[in-house]
Amino acid sequence: MSGIYKKVEIVGTSPVSFAEAVKQAVDEAGKSIRHMAWFEVVEQRGRIQDGQVAEFQVTIRIGFKLER
Repeated sequence: MSGIYKKVEIVGTSPVSFAEAVKQAVDEAGKSIRHMAWFEVVEQRGRIQDGQVAEFQVTIRIGFKLER
Protein backbone atom coordinates (compact mmCIF):
# COMPACT_ATOMS: atom_id res chain seq x y z
CA MET A 1 0.00 0.00 0.00
CA SER A 2 2.71 2.51 -0.77
CA GLY A 3 1.52 5.95 -1.78
CA ILE A 4 -0.09 8.99 -0.23
CA TYR A 5 -3.48 8.66 1.45
CA LYS A 6 -6.07 11.09 2.75
CA LYS A 7 -8.84 10.60 5.32
CA VAL A 8 -12.29 12.18 5.38
CA GLU A 9 -14.80 11.98 8.20
CA ILE A 10 -18.47 11.33 7.46
CA VAL A 11 -21.61 10.27 9.34
CA GLY A 12 -23.84 7.41 8.24
CA THR A 13 -27.33 6.73 9.57
CA SER A 14 -29.71 3.78 9.51
CA PRO A 15 -32.95 2.79 11.20
CA VAL A 16 -31.69 -0.85 11.25
CA SER A 17 -28.21 -1.09 12.87
CA PHE A 18 -24.76 0.40 13.34
CA ALA A 19 -23.38 -1.97 10.68
CA GLU A 20 -26.02 -0.81 8.20
CA ALA A 21 -25.14 2.82 8.98
CA VAL A 22 -21.49 2.09 8.12
CA LYS A 23 -22.51 0.37 4.87
CA GLN A 24 -24.74 3.31 3.92
CA ALA A 25 -21.92 5.78 4.58
CA VAL A 26 -19.36 3.80 2.55
CA ASP A 27 -21.81 3.26 -0.33
CA GLU A 28 -22.65 6.94 -0.52
CA ALA A 29 -19.00 8.05 -0.21
CA GLY A 30 -18.10 5.67 -3.04
CA LYS A 31 -20.20 7.79 -5.40
CA SER A 32 -17.71 10.66 -5.16
CA ILE A 33 -14.49 9.27 -3.64
CA ARG A 34 -12.25 7.02 -5.70
CA HIS A 35 -9.63 4.54 -4.47
CA MET A 36 -11.17 4.03 -1.02
CA ALA A 37 -8.97 1.66 0.97
CA TRP A 38 -10.24 1.46 4.58
CA PHE A 39 -12.56 2.90 7.19
CA GLU A 40 -12.38 3.32 10.93
CA VAL A 41 -15.29 3.86 13.31
CA VAL A 42 -14.78 7.04 15.32
CA GLU A 43 -18.08 7.30 17.18
CA GLN A 44 -21.38 5.48 17.56
CA ARG A 45 -24.57 7.07 18.82
CA GLY A 46 -28.29 6.97 18.16
CA ARG A 47 -31.54 8.83 18.26
CA ILE A 48 -34.37 7.94 20.62
CA GLN A 49 -37.96 8.69 19.74
CA ASP A 50 -40.94 7.86 21.99
CA GLY A 51 -38.72 5.72 24.23
CA GLN A 52 -37.48 3.54 21.35
CA VAL A 53 -34.31 3.49 19.28
CA ALA A 54 -35.24 5.33 16.10
CA GLU A 55 -31.88 5.66 14.34
CA PHE A 56 -28.31 4.43 14.53
CA GLN A 57 -25.59 6.99 13.73
CA VAL A 58 -21.93 6.22 13.04
CA THR A 59 -19.08 8.63 12.43
CA ILE A 60 -16.38 6.99 10.30
CA ARG A 61 -13.13 8.04 8.69
CA ILE A 62 -12.53 6.75 5.19
CA GLY A 63 -9.00 6.50 3.85
CA PHE A 64 -8.33 6.74 0.14
CA LYS A 65 -5.27 6.88 -2.08
CA LEU A 66 -4.50 10.20 -3.76
CA GLU A 67 -4.05 10.15 -7.52
CA ARG A 68 -0.86 11.38 -9.07
